[in-house]
Amino acid sequence: MAPEGGPASGSGARAESGPPEVRAAGCVLWRRAEAGGIEFALVHRPKHGDWSHPKGKLQRDEAPVAAARREVREETGAEIVLGRRLTTQRYLAQGRPKEVDYWAAEAVSGEFVPNDEIDRMLWLPPAEARGTLSHPANRALLDEALATLDGALSRPGAASVPGVSGGGRSGGGSSVQGRGRGA
Repeated sequence: MAPEGGPASGSGARAESGPPEVRAAGCVLWRRAEAGGIEFALVHRPKHGDWSHPKGKLQRDEAPVAAARREVREETGAEIVLGRRLTTQRYLAQGRPKEVDYWAAEAVSGEFVPNDEIDRMLWLPPAEARGTLSHPANRALLDEALATLDGALSRPGAASVPGVSGGGRSGGGSSVQGRGRGA
């Protein structure tokens, strides 16, 4: 487990005793950029003062994949197409073990609306997204998703996304289909 307050990569063991584990799910959300390449969505959580991938706690009897879809829609307004499952993150949050299942997901429609949990959302090219994320484990997830996308998008017959590992700086706008650094 990682120290309290920050995610760690997925090799931590589950707690055998103590407080119950918190379960959550989310996505490394991406879209095709109008100018070529891809952009990743990052959300700002004012309560924590950080930039992260959209995620949230599972509801009672909710499957992680359903929670990932719901949380992305609630936090970003995006409707998604789920991709590959990514590394599960395990860490301590407020003294309790937390496990977060992640997937790569393509945003295909939707509009961001700020709320109490998420006040801003940015669409950024990979390098800028990596530099903006607050926690090292979130950067590792972005790298994992990027490697997955690079392989999937470069296969013969796959839709071509030029500049998957690069891309330019975005302009204004906050829709999934629009350009931009978000709201």
